[in-house]
Amino acid sequence: MSSRHCQVTGRKPGFGKQVSHSNRRTSRRWLPNTQRRRYWLPSENQFVVLTVSAKGIKTVDRRGIESVVAGLRKQGVKV
Repeated sequence: MSSRHCQVTGRKPGFGKQVSHSNRRTSRRWLPNTQRRRYWLPSENQFVVLTVSAKGIKTVDRRGIESVVAGLRKQGVKV
């Protein structure tokens, strides 16, 4: 798994150019706000650790961790 990649939403760094006042252009990256979060799975009686973005955390809060983990496993992600 690559770093700075959300397991829930799939967000990853964006690439582009930084433009200075003199209009010089240099490459830069916009990193998503990813965090490693530990969630309790009551059905399996264990914790799972996910790398999620801020929007991914909201998605887990809305859909529930059981639904999110089931969707990840359906995609083939080892959780």
